[in-house]
Amino acid sequence: MVKVIGVKFKTGNRIYYFDPLDLPVKAGDGVIVETARGMEFGDVPEDPKEVEESEIVAPLKPVVRIATDEDKRLRAQYAAKENDAFAICLEKIEAHGLDMKLVDVEYTFNGSKVVFYFTADERVDFRELVKDLAYALKTRIELRQIGVRDEAKMLGGLGPCGRLVCCKAFLDDFRPVSIKMAKEQNLSLSPTKISGLCGRLMCCLQYEQSAYESIRSQMPKPGKEVNTVDGVGVVVENNAITERTKVRLTMDDGSIDVREYPYTHLSQPGEPLPEEALEARKAEASKEKDANAQFRREAGNNARRNGRPSVKPQNGAQKPADKPARQNDKPVQKQSAQNDKPAQKQSAQNDKPAQMQSAQPNPRKDRPAASEAQKPEQKKEDGRRRRPRHRRPNNGQTVQTKNE
Repeated sequence: MVKVIGVKFKTGNRIYYFDPLDLPVKAGDGVIVETARGMEFGDVPEDPKEVEESEIVAPLKPVVRIATDEDKRLRAQYAAKENDAFAICLEKIEAHGLDMKLVDVEYTFNGSKVVFYFTADERVDFRELVKDLAYALKTRIELRQIGVRDEAKMLGGLGPCGRLVCCKAFLDDFRPVSIKMAKEQNLSLSPTKISGLCGRLMCCLQYEQSAYESIRSQMPKPGKEVNTVDGVGVVVENNAITERTKVRLTMDDGSIDVREYPYTHLSQPGEPLPEEALEARKAEASKEKDANAQFRREAGNNARRNGRPSVKPQNGAQKPADKPARQNDKPVQKQSAQNDKPAQKQSAQNDKPAQMQSAQPNPRKDRPAASEAQKPEQKKEDGRRRRPRHRRPNNGQTVQTKNE
């Protein structure tokens, strides 16, 4: 075990280890250390600790000193000049017509050097640009080309999830991401859905990859025969998230059915099923039996409450004897009521003309009845009076009808 102190710089979240020597360094202090870029100002995020030698990149450089108030003042002074240096560099790039994109500018804590970070698709000849910047800023100039992922790490932004991009928030280093990860996780292969702000595959595809690989190695492969509680079937599909497997079964009647099972409830053909699979099947059967009993109880309670016969139970029990008797009596009473109703209606119709006759006489009904010989003549007299018509005989004389 080696005692080290972690130091974080402005450019990222990665922590570098240094030897604290005998300095009383604690979390929150600033330290001056020597790096490949020269003397730099770093922040200490945590107290000194002991780590394995395998985690250390040899040789382990020592801490030069703890940052003083003068070091902190110089750091803030030169950090305020970074915006002006950025604007000057943009003007020089445009003047030289260089195909490059300026990303960030960083001063060292004492102003001894300025580092410009840029991106470009091809190699850029920036020798003349360095001369102009050195003349304008009166200090050492360093131009460093970075990738699109480093650009997103420096600038930051919001990812598709709505949070700050991982490389800016907490990632200390980039890890390789491949399209195979998206395929194994059943994600859309559209570039717009699996790409980040940098245009590369999202770093979060790598987070769950180890879990997917571990689960898929334990689940049966598609097309392989497995033994289930319903018989032997063929694996159709695996779902690593729900940890369930779809199996195609051939039922006893010849039909084909696809059912889902937890992959831990499956076994190889000819091998016994796991105990948890048998217990799960017993629990399902018991649950179904309790549900049927509860349904019958509720149906019986509702029938007694509403005065109707209950639902016939599945065990073939007979209905109560008093129910049919009540139903048989009801049509007899209804039939007797229907038989009495026409008689009452007929008597009411017979009484009605008598009452009307006594109250108001009817001349047609009071007229004396005529004999059968007089009926045709009476019918003719009482008939509608016809309009006389003139007939023209053959001799041209007018003949009146009998009524005239």
